[in-house]
Amino acid sequence: MGAGAGAGDRAPLAPGRGPGWAKLAEAVARHVPPSEIETIYLFRPWKREGREWGTAVVACRAGEAGGRLRVYTARYMLVVRGKERGQSRVTVEETALSPAAVIEQVMLAAAERSGDPDPPVAIAPAAWYDG
Repeated sequence: MGAGAGAGDRAPLAPGRGPGWAKLAEAVARHVPPSEIETIYLFRPWKREGREWGTAVVACRAGEAGGRLRVYTARYMLVVRGKERGQSRVTVEETALSPAAVIEQVMLAAAERSGDPDPPVAIAPAAWYDG
């Protein structure tokens, strides 16, 4: 037999899509208006023992901050198997005020330090929010 997709296989979702990311997007919108978001950096989610963890770094315009961006770190944990399936924990915290170029460098360095072979994926706010 070939090595094709099995009956239970699903096509991979686009970065930032899925139930965990949707919960995270809602939480971020409660902290900062989506219209102020410049870029969202998505780290590859990890699945282990029936749970999924995801992290996003959100860079937002900071008003009178001299061209700097306000940086938020947003994380989720979603139970994907078992009787607690669908339960989640989400946190969003402001972590920095920084120039955009520095944020990009930090994102690449964070992936290298963690051993993740893929750097975070930068997406536009429109991927999470309409207009």
